[in-house]
Amino acid sequence: MLSPEDRRAGAEALFRADRDGRTIPQLSHTYPAIELEDAYAIQGLWAEMRIGQGARIVGHKIGLTSRAMQMASKITEPDYGVMFDDMVFSDGAVIAASRFMAPRIEVELAFVLGQPLEGPNVRVHDVLRATDYVTPALEIIAYRTEVPRAITDTIADNAAFGAIVLGGRTIRPMDVDIRWVGATLSKNGIIEESGVSAAVMGHPAAGIAWLANKLAPLGGRLEAGEIVLAGSFTRPVSVAPGDVIHADYGPLGAIATSFS
Repeated sequence: MLSPEDRRAGAEALFRADRDGRTIPQLSHTYPAIELEDAYAIQGLWAEMRIGQGARIVGHKIGLTSRAMQMASKITEPDYGVMFDDMVFSDGAVIAASRFMAPRIEVELAFVLGQPLEGPNVRVHDVLRATDYVTPALEIIAYRTEVPRAITDTIADNAAFGAIVLGGRTIRPMDVDIRWVGATLSKNGIIEESGVSAAVMGHPAAGIAWLANKLAPLGGRLEAGEIVLAGSFTRPVSVAPGDVIHADYGPLGAIATSFS
């Protein structure tokens, strides 16, 4: 367990790395005693610093939703981070790749809440009832620490969240069986990945229920109006300047973005 001083120093290091566009040594190397509780505390302190600079929290992301990724990270549950208003892009956006360190793209669904969700004991049906609409989304993954990373490094690093791109068709959560929303992800005209949303914990709303329950003991909840990224159902695809990305969600439309 880390001291309050070490937690703040870790948060300040990540804040500067994000601001300056550079990577720093892994916090798990700098602070070998770091634990999961410390990592989330560092994430929270970093968020406070961003808010102090004028950023506004617009939602949460959920990561490590697949069993394979959890086993690779040696954990038994997903992780989460926060999303800020300056990290949200729309379909067709041209994004500067230099904003991120070694960015990668994942295919996801975003839930926009119409009602707050507060644990404990939130279930999938509670998430569906509280959701205003679901929309296709791409997550840009970006790390601010060097490799190899421990799970504590990823969590402290805001769960490696870089940005979100929203597009496609919005749907009510009961209009379709969202477990079977499928998508292909193309880079420069070549399909690199494909998947179906049931790969996210059996149901993309399951991760959101997990998050609401996870926040409850900390006195937190998911608020009405929040965007919640449910987790990827494809492997991440690396992107670089000049790349054009297209995600085809079939009946739910498509998202296109490019990197300069």
